Amino acid sequence: MPLSEIVQNPGHEKADNDELFLVDASGYIFRAYFALPQNLTNPDGVPVGAVMGFSNMIHKLLTDLHAPYIAVIFDAARRNFRNEIYSEYKANREAAPEDLVPQFPLIRDAAEAFGLPGIELDGYEADDLIATYARLATEQGKRVTIVGSDKDLMQLVNDKVRMYDPIKGKYLGIEDVHEKFGVPPDKVVDVQALAGDSVDNVPGVPGIGIKTAAQLINEFGSLESLLDRVDEIKQPKRRELLTTHAENARISKKLATLDAQVKVPFALEDLKARDPETPQLSAFLQKHGFKALLNRIGQNAPAKPQAAEAALERTVRPLPDLIPSIPHPSKNEYTLITDEETLKAWIARAYETGIMAVDTETTDL
Repeated sequence: MPLSEIVQNPGHEKADNDELFLVDASGYIFRAYFALPQNLTNPDGVPVGAVMGFSNMIHKLLTDLHAPYIAVIFDAARRNFRNEIYSEYKANREAAPEDLVPQFPLIRDAAEAFGLPGIELDGYEADDLIATYARLATEQGKRVTIVGSDKDLMQLVNDKVRMYDPIKGKYLGIEDVHEKFGVPPDKVVDVQALAGDSVDNVPGVPGIGIKTAAQLINEFGSLESLLDRVDEIKQPKRRELLTTHAENARISKKLATLDAQVKVPFALEDLKARDPETPQLSAFLQKHGFKALLNRIGQNAPAKPQAAEAALERTVRPLPDLIPSIPHPSKNEYTLITDEETLKAWIARAYETGIMAVDTETTDL
């Protein structure tokens, strides 16, 4: 993953006074897992790289971006109503990485430590709950920010709903969706119905990709109009594919369309953000050795007897010791980054420290 995609300066744009932030937990967890080194562990030896990334992101949303309303939305069991529509939906998904599995409950613990509701609902995906909360909020005149970059959520973007990619530190709006899909957000599901999705095992129409799908939807207006007027397609092979796989396209649209009418378990008022600097949060951060984040919330670890402190240091090593290839700045040394693992190590240190400065040098040739 390019460095620019991981540490781009997000700025400090503040939220509206009643803006609702909806965190797509699952999507962020996997991105944090693969972006950060996978050898970070807590004092008990449990991997916590994704937990650390999640905790830092939530802290930023609550402090730098001042999210006034916020909820963390999780996927429930893998099977949901879409499997009743198409039994092979997501059947090709591999199991989560072995060292990520024990981090799932810890991330739920992190959300609770920050005083945030962790919401999931059997029979539905996180995206459906996000769609429902976005609808409820905009009906009340609230602005909505979806924290995540999942392309399936782009269908929800409008003049009141935007997305925020916490890895890139970038907001995504209507123009960004159009740039990705070639159509406005309300036509995204029509494009997905034609192009399918190999990641989620959504069939679509063979031989039709995003670019061709967008061209067809822009020309015919919608999937149904295209299928009703398929005889107008000039290319014989394309006309044949659309005719043969019309039902798969309709099924794919049902799979791609988010359900915005879910009976959600929390009211909007229950999602009001709380003060993140609590004893519960401090205890959670201390338990997992997140010292830099403890410092940022002004809760340094309590003093300990010398012997106990030495024992703790042997268990929870500072990040530079975890990655011995990174020299301490006081030694006036440098590291030449020539491989992905070294880059990830530096990025992890930047996340843990919370502050990073970059100096660039240029030479006229």
